[in-house]
Amino acid sequence: MTQASSDTILTRMMALHPKLMDLTLGRVWRLLAALDNPQDRLPPVIHLAGTNGKGSTQAMIRAGIEGMGKSAHAYTSPHLARFHERIRLAGELITEAHLTEILDECYEKNGGETITYFEITTVAGLLAFARTPADYTLLEVGLGGRLDATNVIAAPELTVITPISIDHEQFLGDTLSKIATEKAGILKRGVPCVVGPQPAEVMEVIEATAARLGAPLIAQGQHWHVTQEHGRLVFQDERGLLDLPLPALLGAHQIQNAGAALAVLRHLGADDTACEAAMTNAVWPARMQRLKTGPLVQSAPEAELWLDGGHNVAAALALADVLANLPKRPTHLICGMLNTKDVTGYMAPLAKHANSLTAISIPNEVNTLAAADTSVAAAKVGMKTTTATSAAAGLAAIINQDPQARVLICGSLYLAGAILRENG
Repeated sequence: MTQASSDTILTRMMALHPKLMDLTLGRVWRLLAALDNPQDRLPPVIHLAGTNGKGSTQAMIRAGIEGMGKSAHAYTSPHLARFHERIRLAGELITEAHLTEILDECYEKNGGETITYFEITTVAGLLAFARTPADYTLLEVGLGGRLDATNVIAAPELTVITPISIDHEQFLGDTLSKIATEKAGILKRGVPCVVGPQPAEVMEVIEATAARLGAPLIAQGQHWHVTQEHGRLVFQDERGLLDLPLPALLGAHQIQNAGAALAVLRHLGADDTACEAAMTNAVWPARMQRLKTGPLVQSAPEAELWLDGGHNVAAALALADVLANLPKRPTHLICGMLNTKDVTGYMAPLAKHANSLTAISIPNEVNTLAAADTSVAAAKVGMKTTTATSAAAGLAAIINQDPQARVLICGSLYLAGAILRENG
């Protein structure tokens, strides 16, 4: 099979629904029924929702499960460079041949009916999981929770809610309480839920939902605690204390994500060795990822090149904290964002950590914010700003002035994906 074969089917799937987002579960249930309900034949499911940290937490859980000598399917979105990244079967990325087969089967069974791209590709992932042996299934919500296409598991092993903040207001609501209600929609009757740190109004919604469903909570600050002490991670729950290496994923926010992952692993019976593997072996691209090879790196051999796909205010605050704790070095941002984001809110925390910002448009992305508009937003928060036609052009201009600069490409997962493809 060639790469074009899965891409061709994915392109056809895009035409099955006129809108990118249309939150409802009716179409998903219809297609699942036509496929004999694969969602009922999955290995034990851990279902994750939240605004920030879902992917990082999932990556650490998977590393811990593998540290137990077990295997896990994993579903995540969006992908960065290739669609195949969304579906891991027993730890390995789905092959082109398998992906093509599964997509084609789902497309045929759908019979030309209306269904969104995310819905039909999620069903494809569930079908692949149902047909491949593994010990666990890690299922990451795409958007929200209550009406997300992943929310079709009647009795997961565990649910997880990572930190919730304002994002996707046009789909989930314009208050934290409304957004929390959507995210808490993944809770199931009697199924425990690991909860990361939350604002008080979010926690009230989660607790009320859990009480109504009789779903036990395993909540940060109540049932588990995690801190960074003397360059180590210290986790404590009713089973005792763990003294572990810091997460391989950078940033103070990863301490809390690690705590949630460890709470999950302890619930699954993981020993200390598996918990240490969760910290040291987790990999999650485009989350403050240091680029060390590829054409972009070769074009700036003395520079320090980083990539991050965070795109909302909470992500920018976490990113600013990482920058504040890196060794001092002139730091320049290359930034491209979607036109659906709070651009000024994203820029504000980063302003004092950056010597300049070069604004670009995200390549081949219809919803990109124009580079000129991104530049205007950066100027509003006091950044020295310019524009460039591409990340490569922006990088060339920066290193022409400062060959040893630290350069961070940031603002969108879509931009991060484009960079990973460009950088090989």
